[in-house]
Amino acid sequence: MAQVLFSVRITVMENPPVSMALEKLNIPHQIFQHITPVDSLEKAASDRGQRPSQIVRTILFRLSEDEFALVLVAGPGQISWKLLRKILGKSRITMATPEEVLDVTGYRIGTVGPFGLLKPVRVMVEAGVLKEDELSIGSGMRDTAVIIKSTDLMMGLGNVEVVELFE
Repeated sequence: MAQVLFSVRITVMENPPVSMALEKLNIPHQIFQHITPVDSLEKAASDRGQRPSQIVRTILFRLSEDEFALVLVAGPGQISWKLLRKILGKSRITMATPEEVLDVTGYRIGTVGPFGLLKPVRVMVEAGVLKEDELSIGSGMRDTAVIIKSTDLMMGLGNVEVVELFE
């Protein structure tokens, strides 16, 4: 069962989809509910008592008409498109549109986590994610995050690629 963390008392809270997926996998985690809307990575980190490097962005890339890849990246750094194209073996990739993100993951941009996806996709974890012991990932709901140990994240993801995407 997920432990719920609040910065204030909340009377009713729906269990986020990413948390439900993690519970099915028996992966320990906590839920963090923000009391004010999150408008930046820095605010998310500050509210959660974390550093920006502990916030994991889950980004969906379109490789072809019906082929996508999900990349988990810690912190505000910009990944190298050149390295990503090389790893994926594609000369052209784009970021998925908001509609594609919703269609493939079931989540809106800004809430995407790597668990409970609607469609199977290739998942890659940027090596920097593993430098932190505790991480925050998208929960599938606005202004709500899942706090998870990096070892538990990797256990839940199973056999995924760990890649270097920063030059």
